[in-house]
Amino acid sequence: MRVEIWSDIACPWCYIGKARFEKGLAEFAHRDEVEVVHRSFELDPSRAKGDTALVIDMLAEKYGRSREEAAAMEANVAANAQSEGLGYRTEGRDHGNTFDIHRLLHLAKARGRQDELLTLAYRANFAEERSVFDAEVLVVLAEEAGLDADEARAVLADPEAYAEDVRTDEREAAELGANAVPFFVLDRRYGISGGQPSEVFVQALEQAWKDRPATALTTVGGDAAACDTDGACEVPQS
Repeated sequence: MRVEIWSDIACPWCYIGKARFEKGLAEFAHRDEVEVVHRSFELDPSRAKGDTALVIDMLAEKYGRSREEAAAMEANVAANAQSEGLGYRTEGRDHGNTFDIHRLLHLAKARGRQDELLTLAYRANFAEERSVFDAEVLVVLAEEAGLDADEARAVLADPEAYAEDVRTDEREAAELGANAVPFFVLDRRYGISGGQPSEVFVQALEQAWKDRPATALTTVGGDAAACDTDGACEVPQS
C-alpha cells in the first residue's frame, strides 16, 4: 500500500501530523508493506525567494493581531507539538518561500533519503536555531541526511532542477481537491486532511487495507488542524 503525504516545511500541522501518522503506522499490522511518499505543497508560493520574516510578525500582520496575540497562537501550536514529543521554538523562527526546500526533497527522493531530509528539515525549522531558508543550511541538512553536499549545492544553484517535480505534485494535489495540508492519500482511494490523532491513521490504514478494490477517493476522519493555501494555520481551541 502506498501513502502519499502532501505537506510544506513551513506548516506546523504537517510537522505534528507526520509524527502522529508515524505513531499510527507503527501500530498497523502491515506497516512493513506500506510505502510512504512525501509530496510537495507550498503554502506561500507567491513570496519572493529570500524574502523572510519572523513567524510571529508574519502572523500578527496576516491576521491583524497584536504581537502578543500572535505569540499566544504559536504557544498553542507548540503545546500540541510538545504533546507528541516534538521540539518547538515559539520565538526566533522565520518564514519564507519553500520552493528550494521542495526541490531538494525531490533530489533526496531520487537518492532514497527523502524521509531523512524531511525529518531533519522539520526539526531545523521548528525546534533548532537553523533557518531552512538559508541555502548553506540546506546543504548541511542534505549532507546530514546522507546526500552528497556538492550535488545538493548544484541543485540549489539551478532553479530548474526538480522544479517540474514540485509543480507536478502541486497539480496533483489540486486535482485531488487538497486545499490544506497535511493531506494524506492512501492508495489514491482514501484521503485524510489535517493533523489527525494517531488512532485515525490506524483506522484509515486498516480500512484501506481491507477495502483495496475501492476506486473513489473517500475522506476519512473529520476536520482537523491544517494549514491552507492562504498560509493560515488553524489552531484548536482546546
